[in-house]
Amino acid sequence: MRPRNATRPDYPSHLIASWPLGLLPHSITVRPIRPEDIDLETEFARRLSKETRYNRFLGGGIGLTPEMLEKFTRIDFSRDMALIATATIEGAETAVGVARYARLADAVTCEFAITVADAWQGRGIGKKLLAMLVDAARGHAVQRIIGDVLAMNTPMLRLAHSQGFRIERHPEGAELRRVVLELS
Repeated sequence: MRPRNATRPDYPSHLIASWPLGLLPHSITVRPIRPEDIDLETEFARRLSKETRYNRFLGGGIGLTPEMLEKFTRIDFSRDMALIATATIEGAETAVGVARYARLADAVTCEFAITVADAWQGRGIGKKLLAMLVDAARGHAVQRIIGDVLAMNTPMLRLAHSQGFRIERHPEGAELRRVVLELS
């Protein structure tokens, strides 16, 4: 399957991967997100539970605007990365997870975030997304990956720790943790 827009010179098609999801009749495809994925991203965000949305955005008050969704799907792949995990459900491609990193001002550190749809959590999708995101960052000379995680989001803290991230106190308070992975 050749993704639309893969002819864009900067589209990192080498990051496309698929795998079967255990005994379920689904396989997961992970690929770099494209501008035409805005509807998938919109529907994905709309279906997140309050708890998942709270954990992802470090608070419940974030409403995703059309401008934010546009930004989430228009990636400068020379600098940043966004991966979308999809499954075909009832004949339609459906987003089940998203992972992204954005470089910080020092150009060698990036901040990452991962979200997996509620119904798909606990199936290894977050682990695969994080591993692919780390590999992409390594390939782009990133030296450090950081993420801010709510202290009560133990599944994300466990995932980060299992992938080699250090868990540190956050400079902004006890309700947050900073996870850090040194790549150099």
